[in-house]
Amino acid sequence: MTTSATPTPKRATRGSYAKTEARRRQIIEAATVEFATRGYTGGSLREIAKALSLSFTGLMHHFPSKELLLEAVLEHADQLAASEFERRRLADGLLEAILWLAEYNLGHPQLLRLLAVLSAEASSPGHPAHGWFTTRYANLRQAFTAHIREDQAKGLIDTSCNAELAAASIVASWDGTQLQWLIDPDFDMMPAFSHSIRTALRGMA
Repeated sequence: MTTSATPTPKRATRGSYAKTEARRRQIIEAATVEFATRGYTGGSLREIAKALSLSFTGLMHHFPSKELLLEAVLEHADQLAASEFERRRLADGLLEAILWLAEYNLGHPQLLRLLAVLSAEASSPGHPAHGWFTTRYANLRQAFTAHIREDQAKGLIDTSCNAELAAASIVASWDGTQLQWLIDPDFDMMPAFSHSIRTALRGMA
């Protein structure tokens, strides 16, 4: 039987879901700071919970293991600017999209520090994020290779450019210049990064 009270549980359910998602985002953001500062190995779930005035049990309700929280943090970091990067790439070409994303990253040093710290830790095959970073770098190289070839077909990049080598060079330059900036904030990374990317894509039309 339907009554005027029938919708109430649905509204409560939606409200509970929204609160759960909001809490998960808060945990991910706090974990980003913790892992960026102390790494995964040194990072403490109890410190993350403490930063949110949340019980350890409450944190574990949302993320039952440290590994699951790490995975959520990495996926969150990787997707933050993905849609805007793709929009700019399709509108303006790969080079402009890359330079935009590099500038964007400078405004989010905590995320850069997170990826720098965790990628260094994950160089060990036994690290929980080793597989994630292995896949991430392979996907980045594959994606940039495809993007370069697409721009070559549009006449934006000369066909003499080796797409696979250029893609690997872009990834290497990105990590290298960002790491130098994290270590020394006085280092102006954008001119060096731009030069490196343009060199990798030499022969641009």
